[in-house]
Amino acid sequence: MTTIQIIDGRAESDRGREFLPGMGRTWLLPLYDLFTRFAHVRALHERTVELARIEPGQSVLDVGCGTANLSFAVLRSVPGAVVTGHDPDAGALRIAARKAGRRGVRLSLVQGYADRLLPEDGSVDHVVSSLALHHVDDAGREGFAREAHRVLRPGGRVTIVDFGAPDHGHGGHGKGHGHEGHRHRGMNVHTERNLDGGIVTLLSGAGFTDAREIDHIEHRFGPITIVQATR
Repeated sequence: MTTIQIIDGRAESDRGREFLPGMGRTWLLPLYDLFTRFAHVRALHERTVELARIEPGQSVLDVGCGTANLSFAVLRSVPGAVVTGHDPDAGALRIAARKAGRRGVRLSLVQGYADRLLPEDGSVDHVVSSLALHHVDDAGREGFAREAHRVLRPGGRVTIVDFGAPDHGHGGHGKGHGHEGHRHRGMNVHTERNLDGGIVTLLSGAGFTDAREIDHIEHRFGPITIVQATR
């Protein structure tokens, strides 16, 4: 079995910083992969990878990777991609490392927060993120968008899949009537920030000039938006 190392990319000031785990509670982490299989999240990951248009040899940063299911979707589709998973949850990263070892795939893992990414300026071809942004508060979201813009090379892309809905006043693809038409059970204040084109607005505010929703999926747990932008 391949041994996968986890790099601690946290700043000293980030040690002990709180975050919202993937299942909402740390003790639920062992159930995470089982839940995602039940929720058919793999299809969302495969669609995201398809739309990201990653090519062999390109570098991919999976922000909020959790147990790295989106990273593995990238590697299944593009085995020659150079993938790094980035997440604050050390427990989730340990699971990701064991999974990567069993699969014998090349995967780098970094413990860190979305608003402080490790790569150097202009060094990444793709930033991807799956069902993670709604776990992040306002400051973290804005920091992530700025960091994604910073680490991407010119022409590089960010592709985000998360709960959310388009701004129907500006040509969105989904069906509904604003916030009320897209609230779903369990939606929290962070999730609501994704509604009405919230992720598009977030990326535009960070300097991306072509942020847009490229797909919209009515999932059993709520509306899903896939948003993309180019550096």
